[in-house]
Amino acid sequence: MPRHSILLLVTLGSAPLSAQTPGDTLRAPQAVEIALAANPMLRAARLSADAARARVPQAGALPDPELQLGLMNRMVEEFGSTMDPMTMDQVQVMQMLPWPGKLGNAKRAARHSAAAAAADADEQARMLAARVSMAYYDVAAMARALAVMVRTLDLLEDLADVTTTMYAVGSALQQDVLRAQVEIGRMTEDVARMRQDRLAAAARLNTLLGREATTPVGALELPEAHGEPPPVDSLVAVAMANRPALRAGSERVEAAGASLAAARRELLPDFRLGMAYQRRPDFPDMTSLMIGVNLPMFAAARQLPMRREMAAMRDMARAELLDLRNETVARIVETRARAERDRNLARLYRARILPQARASVDAALSSYRVGRVSFMTLVDNQMTVNRYEIETYRLTADFHAALAELDALTGGAP
Repeated sequence: MPRHSILLLVTLGSAPLSAQTPGDTLRAPQAVEIALAANPMLRAARLSADAARARVPQAGALPDPELQLGLMNRMVEEFGSTMDPMTMDQVQVMQMLPWPGKLGNAKRAARHSAAAAAADADEQARMLAARVSMAYYDVAAMARALAVMVRTLDLLEDLADVTTTMYAVGSALQQDVLRAQVEIGRMTEDVARMRQDRLAAAARLNTLLGREATTPVGALELPEAHGEPPPVDSLVAVAMANRPALRAGSERVEAAGASLAAARRELLPDFRLGMAYQRRPDFPDMTSLMIGVNLPMFAAARQLPMRREMAAMRDMARAELLDLRNETVARIVETRARAERDRNLARLYRARILPQARASVDAALSSYRVGRVSFMTLVDNQMTVNRYEIETYRLTADFHAALAELDALTGGAP
């Protein structure tokens, strides 16, 4: 095979990125919609919020009244006799009435806890959308990287054939043939590893989508890294106002405050009101009214420690909310910086580094044809092009993943 055929093979191996993008079968927003509808953990979070809402009326309801039936003052020897004036049949109703404010505070704590659970479900939905986007673009980048590797493997096999032919006629060195075989083995290993990595990543994506892990995942879209995220100050302001996790933290602080208010009233007695009706067959009927209170005789071991516990829970909720706010700001700053870095590097690779690397391959090929560079230099230059292509895909995928994470941190859609 003449040497000019190598130029054709190398040129095919250095096709531009736009020519490598496969047809899309599933778009990222569609994947998010599927996950929001089918993910079992999100459904569990929403059911947990429903359960928390159902606890609100329970917390504010009075205890159930007691109904007692009795055969009173019967003689042991003549149990059925009603001749004694103390003998009676009794019906009694008792109702416990908590001190005013206890039920109100308990209901208020339950209401804030339910609001926190609903906000947690909203947060989980947004984080799920971000995780789906991350997994989606990870699979998309792997698919394109795999295509580059397979194309490179085909190229190396063609180059090995050419080099073997040239070696047979004395136009190439034996080390060129051996190096080609080594590179083929190395690239075969990389292709096998990437195929398994993509299979695992596709299984993770299917799990997030609520599908069987082995469900086939077709070609996915990977748009170029365009656009610029809003400034950090704007992102932080939106997150402080809209992020569901922060809203849940605020609701937990309010719930803990209501629980502390209820604990402070535990030293105040609850009332028990009762009414009884006694039927006496041979004598006039009778009725009774009763009132009772519980006495906090063991406050040092019960009510006062409960008050300290609720105060600690309130302070803990405040500390957790403060930490979450700080963590949100830090993650926004970090994620935005990552998105900007990935976008700039992807642009740099696509606009400058990749064209220069391809030019180096062309120059190396021309020099190889006249014996100025070795075959190993030609292969190294081509492998450098492929590494930059794969890195460009990785940076592009990470850029879109960072945007999805920023959207979740600021309380964006869903």
